[in-house]
Amino acid sequence: MNISSIVVQTTPQYLEEVVENIKTCEVCDYHMHDEKGRIIITIEGNGVKEELEKLRVIEAIPHVVAADMQMAYSEDELEEHMEVLNNAHAVPKILNDDTTDPSKIVYNGDLKKKDLEGFAKQFDEVK
Repeated sequence: MNISSIVVQTTPQYLEEVVENIKTCEVCDYHMHDEKGRIIITIEGNGVKEELEKLRVIEAIPHVVAADMQMAYSEDELEEHMEVLNNAHAVPKILNDDTTDPSKIVYNGDLKKKDLEGFAKQFDEVK
């Protein structure tokens, strides 16, 4: 089970409407908000993909300016991925292969331009 905290931002004029929509959307738990339009919620999911689906629901609420995941916790996934990382080479094999076509190398470092749903699926499949 994954649990993530999200800070939702709206404008003060729509704060009460957005808070009410968040409380009734059934994909998250509302915790608190301030007069500036910052709202703190948490979401849970069986994997990163499910959490991203719920985040998309929050982002689609009218007058939500931004909804950003701040902290995430998943003990089971963390242990699985730490094992993969600990057993991995420091430099991926593809980068040491002189026959590799550079256009086939996928850069996964820029989250703003990343296909997050595809990344989540790939992340969830790593064992």
